[in-house]
Amino acid sequence: MDKKVVLITGCSSGIGLSLAVRLASDPNKTFKVYATMRNLAKKERLLESVKGLHKDTLDILQMDVTDRQSILDARDRVVEKRVDILVCNAGVGLMGPLELQSLDTMRQILEVNLFGTIQTIQAFLPEMKAQGQGRILVTGSTGGLHGLPFNEVYCASKFAIEGACESLAVLLQHFNIHVSLIECGPVNTDFLVNLQKVELGDTSLEQLDTHTLGLYEKYLQHCDSVFQNAAQDTEDIVKVFLDAIQSPSPLFRYFTSGVVPPLTQLKITQPDGSQCIRSMSKIIFSSEEK
Repeated sequence: MDKKVVLITGCSSGIGLSLAVRLASDPNKTFKVYATMRNLAKKERLLESVKGLHKDTLDILQMDVTDRQSILDARDRVVEKRVDILVCNAGVGLMGPLELQSLDTMRQILEVNLFGTIQTIQAFLPEMKAQGQGRILVTGSTGGLHGLPFNEVYCASKFAIEGACESLAVLLQHFNIHVSLIECGPVNTDFLVNLQKVELGDTSLEQLDTHTLGLYEKYLQHCDSVFQNAAQDTEDIVKVFLDAIQSPSPLFRYFTSGVVPPLTQLKITQPDGSQCIRSMSKIIFSSEEK
């Protein structure tokens, strides 16, 4: 029986690395995994994780999701000339007061999170349509379901991915191609390490009014608390990806926590949005606003 061919973006660390290792380590050798990353100098961590045991189930390819030619080159290096399961996982974050963000920095976030995902899907979609089957899994975020202060551009990119994937899902069901969003909250990965963030003490904060600065400090404290007390491990996330991959009828949206996040539920039940916004503000800034 032919292996299922899986291509995953963003495999130098975190969710992408863990998912690539898990699939390539399947005892039944069900999958042939192409793990891609922008910088192959970072492949050692992945190679160490598989310990050379999976030469027939894992290949590592260079692929920059912001470079169309790089995507096409990676596609052409897939020996089987098909991809059954495409996992769009590459992503970057941006945190800080909006008025301090440069246009180039904001564009970079959209280039990776939005256009990078769309370009990757574009490259593999025609062959999936031709073979009349396929799965596309996209790493989503609760930041694509409700807003987060000081994450305006990141959330914009993730909200846009929600719309793109939902639009594709409506169409691609006619080709037996399933689209699934894996909605993650805080996860213990290198995402925070690689996050573009305005740090306290940064000279750019001198331009900021004192009220916004105080709220930003409060938000950073909130983030530290959330990641210390509520973040999921990558293995928890990988299990959800496996559910979506193995299901005969995959869902469009999976919540890695197992339940619809309360603020997302609030947006559904109170669609004018006011209660959601007040609740988010209270959760983050309550000690500031007494």
